[in-house]
Amino acid sequence: MSRRNLIYAIGAIFVLGAIAADLALDSGGSATAPGKPAPPLPREVLVGHRVTVSSLRGRPAAINFWASWCEPCRQEAPEFERLGRKLHGRASLVGVDWEDNRASALAFVHRYGWTFPSLRASADAAAERYGIVGLPTTFVLDRRGRIAEVLRGPQTAADLAQALGLSGGR
Repeated sequence: MSRRNLIYAIGAIFVLGAIAADLALDSGGSATAPGKPAPPLPREVLVGHRVTVSSLRGRPAAINFWASWCEPCRQEAPEFERLGRKLHGRASLVGVDWEDNRASALAFVHRYGWTFPSLRASADAAAERYGIVGLPTTFVLDRRGRIAEVLRGPQTAADLAQALGLSGGR
């Protein structure tokens, strides 16, 4: 086999692998596919109170994975707080810091004035259980604690309100 053909073969293997991974995620092969129960949340609390998936049941919820070093996370951070202040118990928001040191994570939460619970995934396998591959990623849960939707990239308050089944976040 020529060097050129070998390069093409290796490239084809990578492309096929990426397609297979994408299909597995989109077709429900993922533990966090829509309709599946949400995996457990991290135990470490940055701010607020300890939150579990079972404590979120009974109303829709958004679980947002973020990091202080993530620029798109900084873009959406004010939107999460804006919506959080308008929920009045109709839905829940939970932040989950990923791959950050504690001081940077706390500085992020305080900078954006988050008043909703924020947890830290760095010390456990929560991010792996949720299949996080990029930030920010937000999991919208239905009232039963099942994943209703996965939102990748920065979100607006209006996007989040719609995903949570709320009219305009009011």
